[in-house]
Amino acid sequence: MTDSGTLWARAADRAGIAPFYAMEVLRAANQREAEGAHVLHLETGEPSRGAPEIVLAAARRALDEERIGYTEALGLPALRARIAAFYGERYGCKVAPDQVVTTVGASGAFILAFLAAFDAGQRVALAEPCYPAYRNILTALGIEVVPLASDAEHRFQPTIELLEAAGPLHGLVVASPSNPTGTMLAPGELATIAAWCEGTGVRLISDEIYHGITYGREAASAVTSAGHAVVVNSFSKYFAMTGWRLGWMVLPEDLLSAVDRLAQNLFISPAALPQYAGLTAFDCCQALDGYVAEYAANRALLFERLPEAGFDRLAPADGAFYIYADVSGFGEDSQVFAARMLEEIAVATTPGIDFDTQHGGDWLRFSFAGSPNDIAEAAERLVAWRR
Repeated sequence: MTDSGTLWARAADRAGIAPFYAMEVLRAANQREAEGAHVLHLETGEPSRGAPEIVLAAARRALDEERIGYTEALGLPALRARIAAFYGERYGCKVAPDQVVTTVGASGAFILAFLAAFDAGQRVALAEPCYPAYRNILTALGIEVVPLASDAEHRFQPTIELLEAAGPLHGLVVASPSNPTGTMLAPGELATIAAWCEGTGVRLISDEIYHGITYGREAASAVTSAGHAVVVNSFSKYFAMTGWRLGWMVLPEDLLSAVDRLAQNLFISPAALPQYAGLTAFDCCQALDGYVAEYAANRALLFERLPEAGFDRLAPADGAFYIYADVSGFGEDSQVFAARMLEEIAVATTPGIDFDTQHGGDWLRFSFAGSPNDIAEAAERLVAWRR
C-alpha cells in the first residue's frame, strides 16, 4: 500500500528472465531503418525467401474452402500423419501419427515438453553456447538449468564426461545442428548420448529444427536412437515459414496424455491456417534444397571474407545458417561491439551474451540466412570498417 492508498501490482519473479537479445537487436536495427539507414540484418535466423509458392497457394485455397476454426489440440490428423510419413522418407524410421503433436512453433513445443517432462526444481543440462530460449523458458518454469561449459575442442556440444561431472540430472537438451555455432553431433555421438540418457533415466530433448540445412553431411535424428526422447522440429527454418508459427514434436508414449492436456489448456490448438498450408510443405523439398544451396554460398562467402575483417576464429558451421565468431581480440565486449557496428556501418548482428552466460561477451553471431546481395554487401562493409 503506497502513501496515496493505491495498491500497486508487480510482475512475478518468474518474469525476471533475461531478454532474447537477438530481438532486442532487431528492435534497434528497425529503429536505425526508421532513421533512414540501410540496415543489413544478420541478427535474426530468418530465411529471406519465405515460404514456397505451393505453400502460399495452399493457404489461399484453405481460406476459400476450409473452415478456419479450432483443430484438435494436437493438430490436424492429416498433418500429423504427413509428418509421421516424413520420418520414414528422410530417416528411414517408423513414427506413428499418434506420436506427432503439432505446436505453436518450436517455442510452443519447448513449453509443452518442459512442462510435461520436468517438475519445478529438477535439473536440466544444456551445453553453452546454446539457443537462449531453452535456458529462459526452463528458468521461468522453475526448473534448474545446468550449463555444460563446452568449447571449440568439443565442437560446443555436450559430452559424456561433461554430463557425468554435472551431478544428478533429470533432463538434457541437445541441438544438432546447433544455434549459434552450427556444429553437429555425428550419428554415433548422438546415439552414445541417447544411450547414456536412457541408461541413467535422463530425459533427452532433441532440437532438430535445423535439419535439412547442412553442408556436406546429414543430421541424425534422436527418433532413431532413443525410445524416451522428445524430438522438436519446426516449419520455420528449412521450410522457411517463420511467421506462420508452426512446429511439431515426436513424443514417447509416456508423455502423450500429459502433452494433450497441457496443449488443450495452454493453446487450445495451433492455428488452423498454417496447418493446412503445412500439409504441402513436404512436397517442396526441391525448392527448399535450392534455398539451402543459397545459404551454402552465403556461408562460403563469409568464411572467405570475415577473416579479411579480422574475424579469424570461427566455429565450423556444419549446419544451420550462423557463423559464431570469437571477437575477444577486438578489445570490446561483444554487446558493445555489436551496438557500435550497427551504429557505424548499419550491420546488425547478435552478441554472444544471448547464447552463453559465462563467455558470451567474447563472441558474436552472424546469420547468413539473408539474400546473397545483403550478405555480400555486409561483408564489404565489415572489411572496409575493420581496415
